[in-house]
Formats: sequence, structure tokens, C-alpha cells
Amino acid sequence: MVRLIMSGSGEGKTKQLLELMESAAETEMGCMVCIEAKRNMSFNLRHQTRLIDASEFSIGSFEALRGFVSGLYAGNYDISHIFIDDLCKVAHSRDEHQIGEFLSWLDAFTSPLNLKATVTVSADPSSATDTMRKYL
Repeated sequence: MVRLIMSGSGEGKTKQLLELMESAAETEMGCMVCIEAKRNMSFNLRHQTRLIDASEFSIGSFEALRGFVSGLYAGNYDISHIFIDDLCKVAHSRDEHQIGEFLSWLDAFTSPLNLKATVTVSADPSSATDTMRKYL
């Protein structure tokens, strides 16, 4: 299951993501992973949430991010939720077609594993493609 949170810059996406992480830590049994472009959320996260600074791993494309997410799960089958804050900054691309392809891949990857994924994108929701709208 994939959920997309999309709104303009500075409109509270990260705050909403932090609230979702807090809620997930209270209700989900597994580990949670939050991937962010640069370490900004290192405050008040529960120990169940592993914060990953993508800049430390040279993730430079959606293809690299797919491999990274796959590797995270391969190394830890206890992951129940993956959060990605500011997808475009993590993948270094604002290409709407690639965003849609990544979200579709993420849904296909997470669904059979019963993983949840929540992703934020800084853009006006009215600019979302049909593929992106499926996850809003």
C-alpha cells in the first residue's frame, strides 16, 4: 500500500509525516524506515524508526532508490512501513513520469509483502499525473 502526500513547499508535509511515524510506532509491530534527502528529522523519533540520510548513500536516481529500498527490505524483513520524505530530492529528479513509475513500482513491491509506504512530494496536487493521483 502506497500513500502520497503532495503539497507545496512549506505546507506541512514533513510535520504530517512525523505524526504518521509517531502513530505507526504506537500501532505497528515491525520496524519503520524513513529515508530523507538530508538529515533534518533527527529529533524525537521513537527507536522503532530508523532514519536514513540518503545523501550518505549517493542515491542519484529513481533506479538507485528502487535498489536501495529493495536492499533495505532484503536486509531486514521486519520492516512494516517505509517513509520517504521529499521523494524528488532523494531521487534527484522532478520528472513526473518517473515519479509515477516509482510509485507504481513501490506499490507493486510493497503490496505482496504487506508493507506500507508513505511518500511526500513538494508540488501542487493539481499538477499530479493520473498515476500519482491513484496514491493521493
